Amino acid sequence: MEQNMEEVYRQYAQQVYRYLFSLCHDEALAEELTQETFYQAVRSVKRYDASCKISVWLCQIGKHLWFQELRKRKRRKQYETESEQELWQQPDLSANVEAAAETSEEARALFRAIHKLEEPMREVIYLRLTGNFTFREIGELMERDENWARVTFYRGKQKLRQRRKEQDEM
Repeated sequence: MEQNMEEVYRQYAQQVYRYLFSLCHDEALAEELTQETFYQAVRSVKRYDASCKISVWLCQIGKHLWFQELRKRKRRKQYETESEQELWQQPDLSANVEAAAETSEEARALFRAIHKLEEPMREVIYLRLTGNFTFREIGELMERDENWARVTFYRGKQKLRQRRKEQDEM
């Protein structure tokens, strides 16, 4: 790799973070995954063959780390005891959650609707809305072009509007 890893980090860390945040919707986890992404990149830099842009390669590493995290969470959840579950259901915690839910119900409804979209439309909308990626960046990340990202985003918005209209008519 022509650039040293410090330069690569300075140049791409924010983009990798935004991508990971668009996947996990958790700032702290996105930061942790970004750090781990660059650690893994340093470890495997000799395998980088320049067949894709560095940013795409880094985001692919981050995406694999996110999938690993999801698998870990699934395993942890399977072994969760009943007493741990009761801890999360204490009244003082649920009161805070209820208050937060009331203030963000519309945002939650939007994300529920987005979650029901098919791939890759769902991922494009997440990247655009929560990751603040440009259409060009989205196209690069998904190994497509900018126009494809624009059209996919537009079609996704149209589907969301149509579903909202259908719900309002009910």
